[in-house]
Amino acid sequence: MSEERGDGGGTEFERVLTALRTRIADGTYALNSQLPPQRELAEEFQVSRDTVQRVMRELNSEGWIKSRQGSGSRVVKRPTHLEKPKQEVPRRAALGTFIARAFAQPVVQLDVFTLTSESLDAHIRLQAERIRLGEIQPERIELRMLLPSESLELPYPRAKRPAGEEGPPREPGQPDRLQERLRAITRRHTTSLRVALYDLRAEGLVPEVEVEIRYVPLAAAFKLYLRPGVEALFGPYEVVERTILLDDGTEVEARDVLGLGSTLTRHVNDEGDPDSPGSVFMESMQAWFNSCWDLLAETP
Repeated sequence: MSEERGDGGGTEFERVLTALRTRIADGTYALNSQLPPQRELAEEFQVSRDTVQRVMRELNSEGWIKSRQGSGSRVVKRPTHLEKPKQEVPRRAALGTFIARAFAQPVVQLDVFTLTSESLDAHIRLQAERIRLGEIQPERIELRMLLPSESLELPYPRAKRPAGEEGPPREPGQPDRLQERLRAITRRHTTSLRVALYDLRAEGLVPEVEVEIRYVPLAAAFKLYLRPGVEALFGPYEVVERTILLDDGTEVEARDVLGLGSTLTRHVNDEGDPDSPGSVFMESMQAWFNSCWDLLAETP
């Protein structure tokens, strides 16, 4: 089952899903509050009730809401990646404020290792709009990103099987639908953030933009965001069991990871103390990233 494409190049389902995730994250829909009725959401976004119902199932499977027939949907969790913390919490951080600090500099430098780039894409596009509004004026943007090789068979997402039931193996050459879905998400968001950044150069808003993406034969057990020599965000992916909704409407019980739900910790380079925990972490993770970039990574 396919849907018409909407704003930003994504499907209507993705457009509504992203909007509701953002509203949950920024507190528009507060913790324990009720979401608007599906009929109102369908009217607001000019989509079908079926699309809204699919979005609700996805949010429910990701753990952000709980839905009960006759009682609507209630927010039970907020994504830490998009939160705007009311106060500084030692070592715990949000990706949005990290990216905002990077883009506040004349030269934006980011080194990223992640599974899909979905979270990064959303924040890159937010900063691009700030540049267009004249709120920030970087002179150069440099982004290096490492992603798992597309040929690598990842441990997640994987369809669950009942205990003790092996199930028939896939025929040779038959693609795994969940892995293909993950790769499609990755391609969509890497293309999106590339376009967002190179459009800034084309519009004359940022004189120099360089985006380079390479692929490594490594499953992403964690995500890493580096501002070289300055600070880092690090967060392990937690494996969960959830229902994944495929494009044709099929629901698959699977083991997966939720990037938006992973907790990020912040580590800061202390230039006055190279032996401080933050400095050592920064040095070791930057060395790890550079070694993978130089020795393992391939350019598509």
